[in-house]
Amino acid sequence: MHDDRRITEVRLHRFVRERITPAVYSRTLPLTLSSWDVPDEPVPALEAMRQEFQPQEQGALWGKPWGTKWLRLQGEVPESWGTEPDTTVEVLVDLGFTVEIPGFQCEGIAWRPDGTIIKAVSPRNQYIPLKLLGGGMAVDFYVEAAANPDVAQGWTFSPTPYGDKSTAGTAPQYRLGSIAIAELNQNVWELQQDISTLSGLMAVLPLELPRRHEILRALERMMDIMDPDDVAGTAAAGREVLADVLARPAYASAHQLVATGHAHIDSAWLWPVRETVRKCARTFSNVVALMDENPDFVFSCSSAQQFAWIKEFYPELFGRIREKISAGQFVPVGGMWVESDTNMPGGEAMARQFVEGKGFFLAEFGVDCHEAWLPDSFGYSAALPQIVKSAGSRWFLTQKISWNQVNRMPHHTFNWEGIDGTRLFTHFPPVDTYNSELSGRELAHAERNYRDHGHGTVSLVPFGYGDGGGGPTREMLAAAARAADLEGSPKVRIGSAESFFTQAEADYPVLPVWVGEMYLELHRGTYTSQARTKKGNRRSEHLLREAELWCATAAVRTGGSFAYPAAELKRLWRLVLLQQFHDILPGSSIAWVHHDAERNYQAVRDALEAIIGGAAAAVLGSGERTFLLNAAPHARDGVPALAAGEPAAAGGVVQANPENGGFVLDNGVIRAVLDADGLLASLVDYASGREAIAPGQRGNLLELHRDTPNEWDAWDIDEFYRRNVTPLTRTSSVRRVHEGAAAVVLVERLAGASTITQRIALAPGSPSLSITTSVDWQEREKLLKLGFALDVRADRSAAETQFGHVFRPTHTNTSWETAKFEICAHRWIHVAEPGYGVAISNASTYGHDVARTIRDDDDGGTTTTVRLSLLRAPKFPDPEADRGLHELTVTIRPGADIADAVEEGYRTNLDPRVVRGGSPVEPLFSVTNPALVIEAVKLAEDGSGDVVVRLYESLGQRSAGKLTANFAVEGVTSVDLLERPLEAAGVRTCADGAELGLRPFQLVTLRFACGAATR
Repeated sequence: MHDDRRITEVRLHRFVRERITPAVYSRTLPLTLSSWDVPDEPVPALEAMRQEFQPQEQGALWGKPWGTKWLRLQGEVPESWGTEPDTTVEVLVDLGFTVEIPGFQCEGIAWRPDGTIIKAVSPRNQYIPLKLLGGGMAVDFYVEAAANPDVAQGWTFSPTPYGDKSTAGTAPQYRLGSIAIAELNQNVWELQQDISTLSGLMAVLPLELPRRHEILRALERMMDIMDPDDVAGTAAAGREVLADVLARPAYASAHQLVATGHAHIDSAWLWPVRETVRKCARTFSNVVALMDENPDFVFSCSSAQQFAWIKEFYPELFGRIREKISAGQFVPVGGMWVESDTNMPGGEAMARQFVEGKGFFLAEFGVDCHEAWLPDSFGYSAALPQIVKSAGSRWFLTQKISWNQVNRMPHHTFNWEGIDGTRLFTHFPPVDTYNSELSGRELAHAERNYRDHGHGTVSLVPFGYGDGGGGPTREMLAAAARAADLEGSPKVRIGSAESFFTQAEADYPVLPVWVGEMYLELHRGTYTSQARTKKGNRRSEHLLREAELWCATAAVRTGGSFAYPAAELKRLWRLVLLQQFHDILPGSSIAWVHHDAERNYQAVRDALEAIIGGAAAAVLGSGERTFLLNAAPHARDGVPALAAGEPAAAGGVVQANPENGGFVLDNGVIRAVLDADGLLASLVDYASGREAIAPGQRGNLLELHRDTPNEWDAWDIDEFYRRNVTPLTRTSSVRRVHEGAAAVVLVERLAGASTITQRIALAPGSPSLSITTSVDWQEREKLLKLGFALDVRADRSAAETQFGHVFRPTHTNTSWETAKFEICAHRWIHVAEPGYGVAISNASTYGHDVARTIRDDDDGGTTTTVRLSLLRAPKFPDPEADRGLHELTVTIRPGADIADAVEEGYRTNLDPRVVRGGSPVEPLFSVTNPALVIEAVKLAEDGSGDVVVRLYESLGQRSAGKLTANFAVEGVTSVDLLERPLEAAGVRTCADGAELGLRPFQLVTLRFACGAATR
């Protein structure tokens, strides 16, 4: 037989385009429009409706960037419309949409005159059923139209002014399309869905498979039998022709897909947080309306923050959502406050994502999420399995790892083993998107791509428009229904994430194991972009630690007369957790978002400083004695950990002697030599006598790299950046300045158009050299690195992560190791050979790289170079990213082991807090082994007045010790992160504390009921 396949397929495409699609709505009638333009920021609906609306022309230009136009739509439905079988009446609203990228352009939400939400309108969801408008044949309602600009611009990554209202201009962005009453022919619409499913399936089936040709011929017969001039009248006949091929059941061995509705709404990205609030309302109102029509439809919704916004700003919609949650349709998932980044948040912050998220879901809905849901974060910390399990969850879902540039993950369903040995049932959906439309191509890809065939038989598909919101549509539900049991397709059922995980656990009992972090081989620049946002995060995390510690101490030590500010601390924690969203903290959002973040961080700082001041005054009493408030888990300047005491005077003196145009700094603990260029030529600790700097090399070397990634500017650092580097060795000044007892050298340099001043300081008795780099950064598409070439043969580096550290090879034996050319560390990174190591700590930097070379001279030694990524200058999505003033502090400690690195990290990030008062304060808790690090001390979430302490094993080894409460205790309980009783291995509670024998990196939370004397 002649092959006319392509001819028939082209015929089908045109038949659908020119005959079927126009016949879905056979009759339309324009509505009468009036409008009011909001002068600036959005206003509540009832306030908008009270304004004076002016006549509005259809087809007119509208919408300055980030502006809002309110439209009033009025008209009468003709009596004969919707009276014929299979016809209904809808209103179609086209705000000037393009069919591409829903959620990245103008959007709208329809309101009744009484201020209740109807549903949203978006590029692929433009309809509003007449029955939702209040009954009758009269049409009278409002649309709040948001003129969000297309910042993405086709993903060309070109600089855009639209990311900031101050530069976005006022020119109209859109032209109104048709806004009309329309008569929907249900038969034609159903035929359209039949064709979509079958043609999509046909396109992905192999040519040699009979099923493909069977579908093609059925579609051909459908076109032959239908009258192109009377599509509505012959649609039923066309559907009958297709019924047989749609009824063919799936193969018995077909892969199973659990499809769960979803709308991954970025809490900020190419739009500000204020617009995300409206995106949530638009999406969730669509979802609820869809549920009213489809009682089997299930929607998975993460991020407690987004629910909280709806509760605050859209209480009527929140009530409807609550009803759907009770019905099991609208399902909270994830249990986090936001879908946060997991590389950079500190341990306690990562824990609080679950404390606040799960706590909100339990309080508002009585729902305890059992799955962590992070489809789009940029890599996954090796500490997460323990944190998720400690929050009472069992499962983990991710999707972004499918973006790896080089290596494919070997499994889609597996056990993920964290740094402490905790294993977490994990699923990585093979559909490779969290925005599925349930198209034939996506379903086939999910089945073919699944890497665990023969062991597992089921995977998850999150479906619905996301990133910018929108969610599932009725077309997607139609696709799911048709693919439920369809030959050539995997079997699809609508269900919850929990139902999937329960089935998958039973289906695949013996799982493969992935150990350690799930490193994303992409978006490595997110460890560095928007340095001010990252500094604000780090500072906020440590201020919250201090505030909770001193407030808990004050509450206990004053017998309860100090009022613990639980509500305010919760508000501030939630604000900080919001900034850890995976496009805010990583620095990949528009300028507006980062300006907001910086203002929020300043507000957090101001509030917490006031709280700390009040707690300190309450606990110390009045007086003129000088006290150091030591919030660190280690003693400092003679003051015990977590205590307030009079600091001991720093012992010894520091010499700062000129030498060969540079300086020698020596405090009797370490000796540092700065050459005439202000570079670190030598660094020796007297305890070992060992030189830390490699022969002929230097430390404190600033290097300027070309930084022009192929795409995703703020997100990516591509490996080829290393090929273009300018060492910044020339100085304009190297001089000593006098600052108290420390020896301080100032080094001034130029880097392109930027000025750099480094303050290199050695304090009396300090085991580390401090380097503070102040930069007036005026570069574009450049990367500034700070490097230390160390005489250490290190085959791996240790980098702090949440509640521990992670080891990474310094060699590149495999493609997996080669891909990790930029890595994340929290407060410190450590490199060592047996018997000797060097720790480098930082106050706000996350991006690092570690490389090793063998020296060619007779020495034959190994140079391990550690570099910190200080600043970038990407042009998209914020063309002014990072420009301006920065201050970045680093310390280097020679002769350091891991314990020294841990201590150095806290010391660098907790500035000495010296205050005046009347008497010292004993710590609430003491621990006998410094390897057991107390990370948080706070009062219990339930307001009982119980004291909660969280600690972890910090050295990566088995460690034993006793934690003692230094106040009257009535009982001690081991609890999970949500402070619920939990049996913990290696924990034996006793009258005044707990005997601990912890495995490497084990996390423990203990709850202490206060005795009557301390209440």
